[in-house]
Amino acid sequence: MSFRLDHTAAPLVNALQEILCQPDAPFYAPGHKRGQEISAILADCLGSSVFRADLPELPELDNLFAPAGAIRAAQVLAADAFGAEQTWFLVNGSTCGVIAAILATCGAGDTLILPRNVHQSAIAGLVLSGAVPVFVQPEYDPVLDLAHSLTPDSVAAALAQHPDAKAVLLVSPTYYGACGDVVAIAQIAHQYSIPLLVDEAHGAHFAFHPDLPISALAAGADLTVQSTHKTLSAMTQAAMLHLQGDRVDPDRIRQALQLVQSTSPSYILLASLDAARQQMATQGKWLMQRTIDRADAARTRISQIPGLSALQPEQSGTPGFFVLDRTRLTVTVSGLGIDGFKADELLRDRFSVTAELPSLQHLTFIISLGNTQDDIEQLVEAFEQLGSEQREPGRNHSTCNIQALEFNRQTSVTPRAAFFAPSEVVPIAHAHDRISAELVCPYPPGIPVLVPGEVVTDEAIEYLQQILAAGGVISGCADMSLQSLRVLKHPKTTDPVE
Repeated sequence: MSFRLDHTAAPLVNALQEILCQPDAPFYAPGHKRGQEISAILADCLGSSVFRADLPELPELDNLFAPAGAIRAAQVLAADAFGAEQTWFLVNGSTCGVIAAILATCGAGDTLILPRNVHQSAIAGLVLSGAVPVFVQPEYDPVLDLAHSLTPDSVAAALAQHPDAKAVLLVSPTYYGACGDVVAIAQIAHQYSIPLLVDEAHGAHFAFHPDLPISALAAGADLTVQSTHKTLSAMTQAAMLHLQGDRVDPDRIRQALQLVQSTSPSYILLASLDAARQQMATQGKWLMQRTIDRADAARTRISQIPGLSALQPEQSGTPGFFVLDRTRLTVTVSGLGIDGFKADELLRDRFSVTAELPSLQHLTFIISLGNTQDDIEQLVEAFEQLGSEQREPGRNHSTCNIQALEFNRQTSVTPRAAFFAPSEVVPIAHAHDRISAELVCPYPPGIPVLVPGEVVTDEAIEYLQQILAAGGVISGCADMSLQSLRVLKHPKTTDPVE
């Protein structure tokens, strides 16, 4: 079946629209039957019309796992728009895409090179695949207290030590908009005839404007996963996996996605991916130019407020911070004498401005095609007011040095073995020298301190407690207050790392 690449079309949206116009007695799921019996409180909140489109895999709507009609046409158009040879729509977010990428390239005992600042989905991929991680430290800026991407030299060194690695996984851009040198890292991976997988969750918009960072696919990556909902107009949880070249078997991608995608995909989410592609393919450059202009204006105006500074494109140019996504705004607030958590609380409660990510010294904002000029004015005016009220010159704010993560390099068992091994909860004072059964990740800075299978050290515990005392959040563990930790019961009987 062939398709004419007409990007003004939206084949999946059109198929959904056509079926909504057809009379039907629905003796199939979901139970509300095209919105006939939705809870009144939900209908009052959302309206009832959207539920008419909440349909299952009817013949006219194609099948996500064996697409031959509207979904296939929509994915072909998406591949062309985003620069891929093949694209898969994801309804379980980038999370399932990252897991599928690992499952498609690594099996039990295989080595995967990846950064410490990976999303927790990569850890899930390690658990499910049984792959052995080789964690590499990302570049770190001690002045800004920000972790960036991996450097080409660090990837080259890791591969020299582990030439049998099956893949390299890179996070680019980071949450803060810092992109690595994907071109150089792709070349290094390809020298070993292995694929470069890129968690590009925050970079779905890169392909649509020359002043944005080069997309990972254009830079030579073999596989990328993008959260189309994060920076474009798809609905939350809607994402895409893009593939090019022959280093990753597309059949393995299909098989992996069948393991991690729902067998009852939402056609509302799928249609939103089709519509987002159509919008960007036909209007993307203009929409991105407007977004860049608004982000640049906000960055300039906020940087002029005493006590505040913003991450600038000019601060890039290092191996791990190769270029900045200009639509991502990270504001350093510690000069006001308050931390990012307090600033976030004040902006939200007093000025109705909500950041994407608060951290110890910073607030990070996603500026996208959906932000209006009024949004920008409200953001800048809120910071102006906050700056005039909160500034305390000379007050120093303590930071938690991410380089302290260098201490915890001992991996006793694989993440998979640790996940399935018998475990127990012990008081944090008794966790020293035990093997963690949990992924423990602080925010800030969002880099795992403990991964299942790693030895718990006093330094790790102290570091995590410092993060909590500074106002950060510990995620991934059952006890987020860190009074206790889940560890392996019998670490010496679990399977060792090969």
